[in-house]
Amino acid sequence: MSHISRLRPSSGSEGIAGLSLKESCGVYGVDAASEQVFPYLYWGMLAQNHRGHQSHGFAVLNNGLKVHTQVGMIPPLSEPNLASCQRMLEGGVGIANVRYATSGSTDERSLKANAMPILKRGNGNSVAVSFNGNVVNVRELQEMAGVDREFSDTHSLAKLILDTIEEEGSVEAAARRCMEAVEGAFSVTGLTGEGQLFAFKDPIGIKPLCHGCSGAVNSFSSESVGLDINGIEYDKEVQPGEFMKIENGEILRERLAPCGRKAFCAFEFAYFARPDSNFEDTYVYRARRDFGANLAKSFRGLVERCDIVLSLPETANDAAYGFHEESGLPWEMATRRHRYVTQRAFITGVGERERMIYRKMNILKPLVAGRRLAVVDDSIVRGDTTRITVRRLRAAGAEEIHLFITFPQIMGPCFYGIDMATYGELIGARMDPEEIAIDIGADSVNYQPIGDYIAATGMCRDELCLGCVTGDYPTPLASELAKWSRENPECQGVRGRIYEAV
Repeated sequence: MSHISRLRPSSGSEGIAGLSLKESCGVYGVDAASEQVFPYLYWGMLAQNHRGHQSHGFAVLNNGLKVHTQVGMIPPLSEPNLASCQRMLEGGVGIANVRYATSGSTDERSLKANAMPILKRGNGNSVAVSFNGNVVNVRELQEMAGVDREFSDTHSLAKLILDTIEEEGSVEAAARRCMEAVEGAFSVTGLTGEGQLFAFKDPIGIKPLCHGCSGAVNSFSSESVGLDINGIEYDKEVQPGEFMKIENGEILRERLAPCGRKAFCAFEFAYFARPDSNFEDTYVYRARRDFGANLAKSFRGLVERCDIVLSLPETANDAAYGFHEESGLPWEMATRRHRYVTQRAFITGVGERERMIYRKMNILKPLVAGRRLAVVDDSIVRGDTTRITVRRLRAAGAEEIHLFITFPQIMGPCFYGIDMATYGELIGARMDPEEIAIDIGADSVNYQPIGDYIAATGMCRDELCLGCVTGDYPTPLASELAKWSRENPECQGVRGRIYEAV
């Protein structure tokens, strides 16, 4: 590939120094009929604040499209800036977003420029877009839409949508064009200047997006918890390649692109989603509980060596409960998360990052000292955070530390919106479980078998994206990028997103 051969480090990226995994975003959209939409948007996004801490924003129809965005987490309702924003954002229909950057730079200026919703205005038309996902052919899309490379992929997507509305006169045509021209993951909510609330998903359905309604109120949300908090009944997951529009209280639904196969992100079940969210009739909590039970069954001989079960809060708590039920070992809540420490490890310096991990989690030493631990965690990506945690458990007096990991061994990058973009930064791409255990200081590292993981999700293997585990990516450019970067040593030192560096 000639365009890949020009690979250079991408500016503005955190690279392998980052310790916390980042997902791309959470999206929301509501037609509140005769009610004010802002409370729905605020609470719907607050329920999904785990999906993005770097910026947030709201857009409503109020004598044209009005947008408010801000860097950082969603603030309390009592904050003066939010109160004035709420007065500006009066109206009955709107969209919202919380964001982590997996495209574009992460300095403060860039975070402000790329905070969503993104508003684009044209010749008498306007559109606001909230996006969750990642565009693999981002450079091609930027050229097509005429958007500078310093901006995120959402700017290009929004510009493409606006241009198509102006050329063809419908948002349906714009969604169809995105499905034909864009490779990657995209779950979108949008709002036109005429008050059309719309949503659509890429043709293989990588990122979650659901619809709900109660009476005259219709809503779209990345996770069902965004509906629950507002008392909106869950209807269904938006299907791959499906377009939905709410206009004058009417729900319009159309399949715009054929779906050869579904490829829902398998990592949602292990890490990103809240346990009380529901994907295709499977609650994440139930899947995680089964993950833990599976691990206890698969490694029964090793489990018999252990005295207690621990979880690394909070995404592993449900799995630890399932492990405890199946194994009969007592589950000790010996690791506790400091609830009000909200800073993320990836935004601090190297020395401060390790101190931040200490601040975020506390260990009850008397429960650990002299005991052989079965430690349940959701995943091992780079290994840095796990290494620090194992060291702390040793210092607390643990006699043995056996790690049981719910997500299968991550051996390849993700191109669809998870911040792990190169083979060089992934410990599982370089080492087998025994070597990883030595490297991080554990007595053993034990991954859940991939078949058991799939069964617990309630989905079939060909309905999930498992590219980071199997190397089988569901889109062609991602497969080509993965193959090229795996075979070229010069790529191993790249600290950035391959698809932005080419």
